[in-house]
Amino acid sequence: MTNPLTFAVPKGRILDEALPVMARAGVVPADAFHDKKDRSLSFATTREDMRLIRVRAFDVATFVAHGAAQVGIVGSDVIEEFDYSDLYAPVDLDIGHCHLSVAEPKEGAESIDGASHIRVATKYPNITRRHFEAQGIQAECVKLNGAMELAPSLGLAGRIVDLVSTGATLKQNGLVEKDKIVEITARLIVNRAALKTDARVAALVEAFRANAARDAV
Repeated sequence: MTNPLTFAVPKGRILDEALPVMARAGVVPADAFHDKKDRSLSFATTREDMRLIRVRAFDVATFVAHGAAQVGIVGSDVIEEFDYSDLYAPVDLDIGHCHLSVAEPKEGAESIDGASHIRVATKYPNITRRHFEAQGIQAECVKLNGAMELAPSLGLAGRIVDLVSTGATLKQNGLVEKDKIVEITARLIVNRAALKTDARVAALVEAFRANAARDAV
């Protein structure tokens, strides 16, 4: 029997937007996937040769890059942060729109003009370092996985780098956007080796690509 394809999807903000896109490409989860009380991480689909796994967004990229999953959906922020050589992102799904920005306190923020070193709280240390290195500044990154907005007020870091959608959370915590780093959308990602060796993966890429082109018209 042919090994089943494993399709990794992220928990959180992208998933609700991703499900209709997946359905149009023929990837439909079984009913148990929608049960809020179900704590399973692996689910059947309407295809006998495919299963879904639901994991954290950063782990989607890891599973696909290492071949434990062959296909997945994740934000381009994750792709930019890890830059896995075994990961290929052939389709921009045009969902999950937001951007990655530097934010700082609305009042009392120390100027970085002429600074050679700053401390930044972020979930994206690699992107953050590259961004500030381009300005000739060494960024000491304090890695946080949530509650980023608290870092400046508690003295952990002078500013943060995080995803921004409406900006409401920043505003409520006394922060303002200082510098937009990059626009973010969700992408279809595939394992490069699987794409070359499994025709089903190539067929999925074409199905998602065709839907993306149709949506763009």
